[in-house]
Amino acid sequence: MPRKNSLSLSAPSAPLVTSPIVSSAHLVSPDSAEMSEFEFGLIVAGNAFHRWIIHCMAAAGLKDLTPLDVLVLHHVTHRARDKRLADICFIMNIEDTHLVNYALKKLQGLGVVVSQKNGKDVTYAATDEGRAYVQRYREIRESCLIDALKADDGLNRDIGELARLLRVLSGMYDQAARAAASL
Repeated sequence: MPRKNSLSLSAPSAPLVTSPIVSSAHLVSPDSAEMSEFEFGLIVAGNAFHRWIIHCMAAAGLKDLTPLDVLVLHHVTHRARDKRLADICFIMNIEDTHLVNYALKKLQGLGVVVSQKNGKDVTYAATDEGRAYVQRYREIRESCLIDALKADDGLNRDIGELARLLRVLSGMYDQAARAAASL
């Protein structure tokens, strides 16, 4: 009888055990492990998105901005309409107005945003220089990010569905936050 080689190349493989990929196993609910997986994905994607917008804006010529600075500049530029601090915070779903106010002051110091008093309100708008940086950002975004999506129409559809789902989940998280605040 031939002797078997003790180092078999075709060892039986154990079945793969799939468990949720999460950042906080102690939060995984038996009712929805998927929510913990989603939250971990949101954390990772959020950090990647923040890193992307900082690097894209730096490539456009504006360095040393925070993710919030970049987002505020984009929103102030949005539709070429003056914006009030309260409107910016409302649209961006930010409660801490001082964070947005600080970003606006920083952007004003860089000469990319200006403020104007309209009665009791102060409004903010992008300067020509600010709009030029945003346009350059757009060009870099098209080249580095959007061009990668052109090969896959299905991915674009999935992204649209994901955007819808994120808006729904945003409402759920807001309602849960109100419920937690009332405890």
